[in-house]
Amino acid sequence: MIRNLPQPAHVVSLMPRNLGASNDGAHLMSFNRIQFQQGMSIPEFLRSFGTEAQCAEAIKQARWPHGFRCPRCAVAEHYVVGHGARKLFQCNGCRHQTSLTAGSLLEHTKLPLTTWLLAIFLISQAKTGLSALALKRQLGVSYPTAWLLQHKINRAMARQGSTHRLSGVVQLDDAYLGGERAGGKPGRGSENKVPFVAAVSLNDKGRPMHLKLDLVSGFTCTAIGNWAKANLAPGTTVLSDGLACFAAVADAGCTHAPTVVGELKPRELPEFKWVNTALGNLKTTLAGAYHSLKYRKYAAHYLAAFAYRFNRRFDLRDLVARLIVDVARSKPVTQTLARAHAEAPY
Repeated sequence: MIRNLPQPAHVVSLMPRNLGASNDGAHLMSFNRIQFQQGMSIPEFLRSFGTEAQCAEAIKQARWPHGFRCPRCAVAEHYVVGHGARKLFQCNGCRHQTSLTAGSLLEHTKLPLTTWLLAIFLISQAKTGLSALALKRQLGVSYPTAWLLQHKINRAMARQGSTHRLSGVVQLDDAYLGGERAGGKPGRGSENKVPFVAAVSLNDKGRPMHLKLDLVSGFTCTAIGNWAKANLAPGTTVLSDGLACFAAVADAGCTHAPTVVGELKPRELPEFKWVNTALGNLKTTLAGAYHSLKYRKYAAHYLAAFAYRFNRRFDLRDLVARLIVDVARSKPVTQTLARAHAEAPY
């Protein structure tokens, strides 16, 4: 079931709907528990992270939750040299000096920490994504600065999803990002079309739990076999259509349960309900929030950001703190690296 993204699509809920009373109690309305969760409000965010000192303390707790440790010799004893933005931590053991942001994604930043954490808040709470242009307007920074912030944070998101393996029952599907550009090649040969796999693991009740969206070099047995070895736990049952390359999941010790689609539409088959719902929501996110994307170059970053939010969708309030930790613990990314072409790993 190969499809092209993005295209306008209706957003379908990824969780079962419940019935709740309206304000006057006279009518019942259906609502989604995830969509209607409170999340973190702007006033609440500003109370917790509204000053440079509060943000510095949050970064410190994220990097060293059990207290400072020298990055060179791991000794805890230290003293502080300087103050404010020039504050350094000097190890009592090896005399090594380090700053709050050195060795992290925030290394060499010239932006206030309040701007960084506000960017993290805005990106984490935006259900359908947030473009660099929108981020620029909300932060009051230049477009290149907003773009770099967005891509650095996206890389922190990608780092967290790369090590997780799906298990149990997994719905698997194939898709493409992008499509023909003006004057370019049409069809699968389009220079802006990028193949990727979408996989959703299910719980015992058949509900979606974890999503993976990964670039592949193509839909070949070699590429899918390599992807399965890195992303599926042995013993996983994989539900897919009749695409021949998906049989290669057996190389990773998984059981392949194919369903020949024939003339049926994917949404008509329960075997692919949740993976197709996720792809539909991805289409809407990319079409609504981003424009003129260079899919060949940055597809992996946008897919990772969508999957990161999906996999942490049950608690929007906690998502801000989790993303602060992930950003603070990620390795430095230079502007050159942020703009580098993201190759398909499989």
